[in-house]
Amino acid sequence: MVLKFSNLPELYAHGFDTVIDVRSPAEFAEDHLPGAINLPVLDNEERARVGTIYVQQSPFLARKLGAALVFRNAANHIERSLSHHVGGWKPLVYCWRGGQRSGSFTWMLQQIGWRAEVVEGGYRTYRRLVNHYLYDDPLPHRLIALDGYTGTAKTELLAKLGACGVQVLDLEGLANHRGSLLGEMPGGQPSQKAFESALAASLCLLDPARPVVVEAESSKIGSLILPPTIWSALRNAPRIQIAAPIEARSAYLVSAYDDVLSDSDRLRDRLSPLRFHRGHDIVDGWLSLIDAGDKKALTRALMEQHYDPAYAKSSRARKAPVIAHVDVPRLDDAGLDSAAAQVQQVLDQL
Repeated sequence: MVLKFSNLPELYAHGFDTVIDVRSPAEFAEDHLPGAINLPVLDNEERARVGTIYVQQSPFLARKLGAALVFRNAANHIERSLSHHVGGWKPLVYCWRGGQRSGSFTWMLQQIGWRAEVVEGGYRTYRRLVNHYLYDDPLPHRLIALDGYTGTAKTELLAKLGACGVQVLDLEGLANHRGSLLGEMPGGQPSQKAFESALAASLCLLDPARPVVVEAESSKIGSLILPPTIWSALRNAPRIQIAAPIEARSAYLVSAYDDVLSDSDRLRDRLSPLRFHRGHDIVDGWLSLIDAGDKKALTRALMEQHYDPAYAKSSRARKAPVIAHVDVPRLDDAGLDSAAAQVQQVLDQL
């Protein structure tokens, strides 16, 4: 049986025990349904080989070779990866378009007695539903943005709010990037498609009747673009302004960005292009602080001479209302706990 899903929440609530992506490892690595496992019936090389024969020789020869490879690989998966499953196991299978790869694998599973089904349209259907959810439909959630200068520990505050039961959306966590010029994280960023998959899955878990707190961001986080419905909702979201003394912000950044601040060559590469925006004298001053190993002075200089002016300029262009100001004298655990309590009080009054 081929299952048809009409919207993304319906697909996420599929009710199957396991979701199996039988596409090649390269296809899976770019993007896949959240929680899916990859049991490719054609690996990267085999898929390319079959495709070449299909185009250059004949579809019949390609299908004959493909069938042999698919069933051989499927048999290996059943023996090595799936043999522990009992008779009532229900897997949901998909490939690129719900065709021969997923159909053949599902048929084998059904012959064993497992209650396997195929996603109609495969991955293409899934991507169409994600695009519709993030690019076409208005966002059903009410966003509240945590705003404030660089170094006000908004990411840590967001985590504390989540631990207290507040609905939060961690865009930087999903993008694996700290959202600034020096924000690269180990492992690099996911693909745009994988970012959108994670974003859509996170949103579908949230209750539209309750506010969702999110850190204020630009339209891009690193190299990833916020989908238009998210960006529009974030741009117009009411804001809670977080403020902290520059001394506290500098100390926080020295700790939070220690990996970046400790890599002098990387710092120089990232900061040198700012000569065109901030001038040679200012950038040369930053490079001197890097050479001196003065991390605290460097973070303060970057805030005063780059990040704070940029934030002030962008703030003047924002039209969204500021609904509360939260002052955080200290950015340690106690100070952030107090800030989280204040933010919760604001949310309770909405």
